[in-house]
Amino acid sequence: MRVVTRPDFDGVVCAVLLMDALNIEPPVRWVQPSDMQHRRVDIQAGDVIANLPFHEKCSLWFDHHYSNQPMTPVDGVFKIAPSAAGIVYEYYRERLDRDYTELVGQTDRIDSADLTLDEILHPENYPYVLLSMTITNHDPSEERYWNHLVTLLRTRSTAQVMDDPEVKRRCRQVVETNIVYEKALRENTTLMEHVSITDFRDLDPAPNGNRFLVYSLFPDCTVNVKIIFDKDNLASIKVGHSILNRGCEVNVGKMLSAFEGGGHPGAGACRFSREKAPDYLKRIIRILQNNIPA
Repeated sequence: MRVVTRPDFDGVVCAVLLMDALNIEPPVRWVQPSDMQHRRVDIQAGDVIANLPFHEKCSLWFDHHYSNQPMTPVDGVFKIAPSAAGIVYEYYRERLDRDYTELVGQTDRIDSADLTLDEILHPENYPYVLLSMTITNHDPSEERYWNHLVTLLRTRSTAQVMDDPEVKRRCRQVVETNIVYEKALRENTTLMEHVSITDFRDLDPAPNGNRFLVYSLFPDCTVNVKIIFDKDNLASIKVGHSILNRGCEVNVGKMLSAFEGGGHPGAGACRFSREKAPDYLKRIIRILQNNIPA
């Protein structure tokens, strides 16, 4: 039996809860949603999948993404909710060895982007927000850290987790990186009506950082589109409603399901071959400019 989830803060907390409730041994199988969608992942009987698209070979599945709604009954739970971790916690709460109420509550806020302006601008003052930002690089070389974080959150207090040498190093790195990321956002983001477009295709590697920062830098935007060139001749587009200027009516997850992706009503992503990038980007921006509820 393995935990299979994605490498973000919600996925890490899902792994913490599932490994505790079901006595599953590490390591976690870390997977990108697009790889699951395109059947590039070897899923085995007994696997427990969380925060990812469904796979018929798994034994249990937990998810909350609008675009992943199952067409038939499945073993596990699907529900539109602030986080997948919240669903897992509700399902297994009586079987857990520790009280994860605070951790899950913070995961709900972070994954649903329910943050204040001060949390966006000064994450270093908010331990859970800062910790979540240490998981932004989805390179498989980071798996050791993701597994380390799962172990820490299962066995240590929040203060002890934040005092871990590797966590402290990465938190310092986040603060430094966000300064560079802000400069990159200002130089590579344009505003088309109420849509901000961050184009990092000419930057290698593409900068990464505080995903909420763009909303404070471009307060007139109601939605942001970010495009990068990924590895293996792939491109990625991420779309998110502004959490400071809530005027976007487009269901992002539903929209991106037509572009080889998916997500939530307020945020999502898609990954595809680079030659499709100009067409996909143009069509996505047009849909967002029209701002028709869907």
